[in-house]
Amino acid sequence: MNPEQGIRKNLLRIQEKILSAQETSEFSHPITIVGVTKTHPPEIITAAINAGLTNIGENRVQEALDKFNKLQVVNRITKHMIGHLQSNKINKAVETFDRIDTIDSKKLANKINKRAVQLNKTIPALLEINISGEKQKYGFPPEEIDDILSCLEKENLKIEGLMTIGPLTENQQDSRISFSRLRLLLKNINGQLPDGHTKLKTLSMGMSNDYLIGVKEGSTMVRIGTAIFGPRGTHI
Repeated sequence: MNPEQGIRKNLLRIQEKILSAQETSEFSHPITIVGVTKTHPPEIITAAINAGLTNIGENRVQEALDKFNKLQVVNRITKHMIGHLQSNKINKAVETFDRIDTIDSKKLANKINKRAVQLNKTIPALLEINISGEKQKYGFPPEEIDDILSCLEKENLKIEGLMTIGPLTENQQDSRISFSRLRLLLKNINGQLPDGHTKLKTLSMGMSNDYLIGVKEGSTMVRIGTAIFGPRGTHI
């Protein structure tokens, strides 16, 4: 089986599992699958695109830039920045990615917006929320509503929703609680927006180990690497 066939098979399996999970959930909206392509070479990304993947996520700006320059099919995909974005990488990130899904502070939002204004570019984005309160994670504490709301007023940032990384646990109930809290936070934020303001609709929650829990709790976007490409360092 060549890489494209293997990836296509894995994508179909994931899509089937998502539909099955939605059958026992109150949510039935479409789910965007973002293939996490960090550490995978350009030829594997090309195979994934040819297999039907339309969104990819990269964690490191320079690694992504090196790959994208080698991808002839790069314009066929939406390129997500899904890693922690350092201040010294903001300029390149805004130039390189189609969207930034990990804005984790008011300060970062201000800097990204400033660069986007300079480029006369509007950046679709998500706000990262540290919903589980784990010290090793980045993100807005969920109680910082004022800072979160302030990011929605940046002229060149199009904040479309929230994202989180599930708790580092094998306890599915802990993951379910965290994802449920993010969904309720999004509802709370939408309830505070002025009349006429575009509501937030995107909930990015769930990775290879917990994406089905995310789907059952209302996720609209999942970030999947291993379940599509296999373990890091091994290319199907």
